[in-house]
Amino acid sequence: QVRLVESGGGLVQAGGSLRLSCAASGIIFNRNIMNWYRQAPGQQRKWVATITTDNVTGYTDSVKGRFTVSRDNAKNTVYLQMTSLKPEDTGVYYCNARQSVVVPNTPGESWGQGTQVTVSS
Repeated sequence: QVRLVESGGGLVQAGGSLRLSCAASGIIFNRNIMNWYRQAPGQQRKWVATITTDNVTGYTDSVKGRFTVSRDNAKNTVYLQMTSLKPEDTGVYYCNARQSVVVPNTPGESWGQGTQVTVSS
């Protein structure tokens, strides 16, 4: 019932751009803070970006100035626009939703299955 489906990953050269999308269903989208995480091979999953229900954004230092997170509540979709990509951006990117206000009988946290981003040098 609850689904977060990422898309838009792929292989790009350093300096290139990609736009990731995450389409959500089964949650009250406009009551959820939306987040992006990434995981490199053999490493732990790390936080990348956040956008709140009021469109306040935050980013990990390594992507500031290069990545932009946005949301379209009418489409229940969150985006991650990535520019000036570096090889160290390589990894599986995951979409995450967390409730900002508790809504009974709905998930407090949900995860997508991820989309692969590979940046070549």
